[in-house]
Amino acid sequence: MPFLVTIGLEVHCQVKTRTKMFCACETSFGGEPNTRTCPVCLGLPGALPVLNRHAIEKTLLAGLLLDCGSPEISRWDRKSYFYPDMPKNFQTTQMDFPLCIGGEVPLYDHCYPTDARKSIARPGQKIRLNRIHLEEDVAKSTHLGNSSLIDFNRAGTPLMEIVTEPDLESAEEAGAYLRSLQMILQQGGISDADMEKGQLRCDVNISLRRQTSDPLGSKVELKNLNSISAVRRAIHHEIERQTEELNAGIPQIQSTRRWDDDRGETQLMRTKEDAHDYRYFPCPDLLPVVTGPILEKIRPMLTERPHERSARYESDFGVSAYDASVLSSDLPLAHYFEAILSPDKRGAGGSPAAPLLNPKKTANFLLNTLLGTLNDRSTSIADSPLPPEKTAALLGLVEAGTLALSQAKEVLAVLLDTPEKDPAAVAKDLGFEPADAGELDALCDQVIAANPDKVAEIQAGNDKLLNWLTGQVMKASTSKPNPKQVTDLLRGKITS
Repeated sequence: MPFLVTIGLEVHCQVKTRTKMFCACETSFGGEPNTRTCPVCLGLPGALPVLNRHAIEKTLLAGLLLDCGSPEISRWDRKSYFYPDMPKNFQTTQMDFPLCIGGEVPLYDHCYPTDARKSIARPGQKIRLNRIHLEEDVAKSTHLGNSSLIDFNRAGTPLMEIVTEPDLESAEEAGAYLRSLQMILQQGGISDADMEKGQLRCDVNISLRRQTSDPLGSKVELKNLNSISAVRRAIHHEIERQTEELNAGIPQIQSTRRWDDDRGETQLMRTKEDAHDYRYFPCPDLLPVVTGPILEKIRPMLTERPHERSARYESDFGVSAYDASVLSSDLPLAHYFEAILSPDKRGAGGSPAAPLLNPKKTANFLLNTLLGTLNDRSTSIADSPLPPEKTAALLGLVEAGTLALSQAKEVLAVLLDTPEKDPAAVAKDLGFEPADAGELDALCDQVIAANPDKVAEIQAGNDKLLNWLTGQVMKASTSKPNPKQVTDLLRGKITS
């Protein structure tokens, strides 16, 4: 009988602020080691902390985005923490009265690992949160054989700890949770949440049991995983390791393990402490925070969440659920999409509620053509040289039948190199312009008359030969008319 897997995550996310949590030192990535420090973040005797108002506001805003509640009073605590990366020998954090309580994170289908999207075990699942508390980050340790280097630039950076309930059941759900959470925090302006820069790190708690009626098994914590792929690999390994030991009669002990990515295995660090081992007590240097007035101030800053934007795209624009989810997953892409459809946002006048272009075709062009072309050039949509109004003008030519989609792709390639040009002018330079109606009609008649055998096959049901006839007309034309226009004209003449 297989074991049931229970997983909880503790995500540490740096809050996007200009200065640190309790001092005025700058927060940034990649500076010279130990150049952004002061007596407060170095933990020197007598140095006193001062609260970062913006970090508190953004943490409460994160709580609103994730449907959390907040206590009327939030308090600061000291957590005894004897490590080289915390020179005060305590961390200023929150224990009993965190800024945010409860809440949930929806698991977006497109955030699952690619190989797991076709077999999602619990579609539409939402992962409950226990709390979000605010604390200070520790210094960065770099281990070099028999020695270690400490960089205190990161020490004191505002750090949210987002703690789930034990609601996850697989490595795939853990990956989807992290991507979904990352997306919400980034689009809400809470954090850049870049795991490569250490702005988002994760501790994973895993336990196994035989059946749902059994109590949760002993919890094993995997510390400081810094990529979603590492989280997934580590969970798979740990489930396998615990399963083998439990089947061999070896009980699991509450413990903390580290993930060795090179070896692909977890290694014991220590038996796990409980909360009382950290000897929490209220911080004597900081006053409690009254949350009500701050919540009222920041509530107007609450932005549309990805799933809300996706639902709006489906209802207002009629795009497919998949396209809506992809468009809404990237905020610059979503803004680009809406700017194309909204004349008001393009600066052309008119109402955003009355799009001039077909939203479904626009979404398809953005996702399958523009993004693909930009990706080939190693450029993101945020850095696209082509503004939305130029893309809208290009799509307008397609909508009017002036350009076929294949021709629009050629025009797009030119526009990305010379975005100052007019799409219609580029199309004309490439020879893509409507043929004279009389000339095109005569060419179709000539091709039909010259190929009676092909016409007979088409009339018998072989529509593929229409493409061959279209090619003959295109070759004979002095311009480069829209192939679809030619095909439609031929079909009308042959089948009438």
